[in-house]
Formats: sequence, C-alpha cells, structure tokens
Amino acid sequence: QVQLVESGGGLVQPGGSLRLSCATSGFTFSSYDMNWYRQAPGKEREWVARASSFGGSTNYADSVKGRFTISRDSAKNTVYLQMNSLKPEDTGVYYCNARRWSVAYWGQGTQVTVSS
Repeated sequence: QVQLVESGGGLVQPGGSLRLSCATSGFTFSSYDMNWYRQAPGKEREWVARASSFGGSTNYADSVKGRFTISRDSAKNTVYLQMNSLKPEDTGVYYCNARRWSVAYWGQGTQVTVSS
C-alpha cells in the first residue's frame, strides 16, 4: 500500500521558517522523482520544487527560488522542504508527490499559513 504522509505545517510569521517532511512507503522511493506542490485558497495547485530520482538534481519554481530547499533521504524514504523567508503568499496546503513516468502518488497535504 502506497503512503505519503506530510507533516511540519503550521502558522508562522512573515520572514519565518518551516520544514515540511513527507514520509513515504509502498514504492521504490529512490526511483521516483519527488515533488512538492501547493494550493492557495481559490487557486489552482501549483508545482513548487522537484528532487529527481536517485538524487540527481533539484528544480524550483521562480516564486520560491533562493528561499526553499528540497532534499531527500533515501535511507528514510523521506523528502523534505525547508522553507525560509516565508511570505504571506506562501500560504496554502502543501502536497507531496511522487512521480515516475505515468505513475503518480499524492499525499493528503499539510497546511502552511504565513501571517502576522
């Protein structure tokens, strides 16, 4: 059974930091690209960051480049998103995604709220 479980969301002030985690099981973690997406209220889900399979490379949306860092730990089958210098526009539900060719798995999401 495939599982992706996000954690680490919460309420943070502008300029603050959060670290999201996504613990996975039920598939071969190392062979999947791992992504973070987010969805703000009333908006479509958008891609945030990607860590390629076998740790080859990382990519970021322009809106988070230089502030967010994605990393993966194959020993723990977990992917992380370190978020620094958070802005109110970073508010939303953050989803973990695993993708390999046409196969995609999603987590249930974790809420991040950036507000003073």
